[in-house]
Amino acid sequence: MSIQPFTALACPLDGAPLHREGGTWKCATGHSFDVASQGHTHLLPVQHKRSLDPGDSKEMVAARRRFLNAGHYQPIAEAVARAALADLPANAACLDAGCGEGYYLRQLAATASGPGQSLAILGLDISKWAVLAAAKQDPHPNWVVGTNARLPVLDGTLDRVLCLFGFPVYTEFARTLKPGGRLIQVDAGPDHLRELREIIYPTLKPQRPSDTAAPPGFRAPQVETVRFTLALDSQEQIADLLAMTPHLYRASPEGRARAAALSKLSMTVDVRIAGFDTALPSG
Repeated sequence: MSIQPFTALACPLDGAPLHREGGTWKCATGHSFDVASQGHTHLLPVQHKRSLDPGDSKEMVAARRRFLNAGHYQPIAEAVARAALADLPANAACLDAGCGEGYYLRQLAATASGPGQSLAILGLDISKWAVLAAAKQDPHPNWVVGTNARLPVLDGTLDRVLCLFGFPVYTEFARTLKPGGRLIQVDAGPDHLRELREIIYPTLKPQRPSDTAAPPGFRAPQVETVRFTLALDSQEQIADLLAMTPHLYRASPEGRARAAALSKLSMTVDVRIAGFDTALPSG
């Protein structure tokens, strides 16, 4: 399978198609967006930001890069790749909506195989630090700073959308997917990192019932559970895991101190991988 850059980008200001001219993406109305020296493009206008520096911080991105590149979540990456590549058309396009530092998209590209096929891939994240880290690690995909709330992608151009531990915006996913396209969504299961959560929180909140209803524009999902035991054997690995999760900010100072005192920890990884196909037009 040939891995290609994704070219069906849309202007984040007016939705018009973007065309690459040298080191710049331009639309017909005159808006232009430079490609940075590292290869990524900033497609998040200031009026679409909720803060000056949205998304994960530079420190969170670095922690996630160290943790994921060590292979701790490799079984998740393999399951995501299988789900994304199943029944994939010969000439396909895939967006990782909330790509972080690009680990899962790189693993997908490395897994993809098959003669006569091509896969155009796009990684998008609202964090400029995440996109910069992704572009530095692999210049081949297109990497853009953008928001799931207003995807800078043309209507009906995607065969797959990945949303992994992220913030799904189903109306945007449905708009950009082709008829019969598929959303691969990964969320934490009820026991995910339970042992760590039991250390950093006084009590655990009751687990909310799993919602298996299909969002508008999608059919009922096919669901797979990935569950395994993860053993971390250093303070640094435990700190990186905590730093890349929302638990870093939700835990009290006392809870974070208890985690920082650990030199090893065995935990349950429990994630739910749901594949939502877009609803085909009736009639």
